[in-house]
Amino acid sequence: MARSGLATRLYRGEAGLDIIGKRKLWFGIAGVLVLVALLSFVFRGFTLGIEFEGGNSFQVPASVGTLTQAEDRVNGVLGSEAGGIEVESAQTIGGGSGEFYEFRTAEISSDEANAVKSGLAQEFGINADQISANQVSAAWGGQYTERALLGLVIFIALVMLYLIIRFEWRMAVGAVSSLLLNLVLTAGVYSLVGFEVTPSTIIGFLTILGFALYDVVVVFDKVQENTRGITANNNQTYGEAANLAVNQTLMRSINTGLVALLPVGGLLFIGVPLGAVTLKDLGLVLFVGMFVAVYSSIFFATPVLATLKDFEPRIQAHNKRVLARRGAIARGEVTPKGAPRPATGGQPTDAEAAALAGAAPKVGARPAAKRPTGARGGRPSGGGGNRPGGAKRR
Repeated sequence: MARSGLATRLYRGEAGLDIIGKRKLWFGIAGVLVLVALLSFVFRGFTLGIEFEGGNSFQVPASVGTLTQAEDRVNGVLGSEAGGIEVESAQTIGGGSGEFYEFRTAEISSDEANAVKSGLAQEFGINADQISANQVSAAWGGQYTERALLGLVIFIALVMLYLIIRFEWRMAVGAVSSLLLNLVLTAGVYSLVGFEVTPSTIIGFLTILGFALYDVVVVFDKVQENTRGITANNNQTYGEAANLAVNQTLMRSINTGLVALLPVGGLLFIGVPLGAVTLKDLGLVLFVGMFVAVYSSIFFATPVLATLKDFEPRIQAHNKRVLARRGAIARGEVTPKGAPRPATGGQPTDAEAAALAGAAPKVGARPAAKRPTGARGGRPSGGGGNRPGGAKRR
């Protein structure tokens, strides 16, 4: 019978990917990415929007010309009316008849802002009412950041409490570690690429935490199911049972990520070029954060959990029993239940030893189900049940 393809085995949870066994590799990759992100925080910093850095913005109708032409003329007015400052960023907002050009500058006084507005109206030959001028203080951005951080702390505290009650503290640590990794890597992308940080970015950061937590809880629920009562038998180590859970939920995690990324990607790569510029910041952080969340839930959260469980004395003793039993099977000292005795009557041959050693479950394989008792696959001997003539004679 032909071997099933990778896609089929992924859907069945039978891919047998050794994710937990290669945890050092995933930790190393995560460590390198975090280091790059932290270095970027220190040496590049973030490109803060006007809401956090403070400044002024001016909006003029797009009918005055192209964005480049309008920016040059705005710089000319700023040079004469506002002490020589220049436009820091320019973008198009809206679409159709409601399209505007927005120009952002460093913070200037109210008198200078009014003079610039009048100068722009005269330069473009339009009424001053058609020009919108706004001023934002950096203090507002500071207050917004403080409240966002407070919300983040409360969210993480509630998540820890829920996971400890629902699962255990080790799973809570693994989940929160995954969330923090998600935040650091997403922020690192913003810092490296130079994406502008706006209030929509902060909202997006808090939103992706819920998505990332959902994916981790799904995996941990399967881990708990696979490891319940694991110390009562010597067939699997804790890491192997956790690895099986990751394989069984792998396709679900991928599908969930794709379903979430497709609409966000459509908004970002199709909607924004068509004029939905105001949603760019939110769509960008959601796209990056959800992609990182899928990675962290598969390659980081469960490996962290397995590592913490390896320090638990009860799991350490269980893992040693499992490995000792497999070693005894490979040496022919123990015959697995249901396996044939060596044909030689003494030490097994090389082929027989290999077959006996194969009784150890493959990484990512489902545990073998117990055969039902009874003479006919679980039916009681003696022909009982509802079969005709099955009643016991007197």
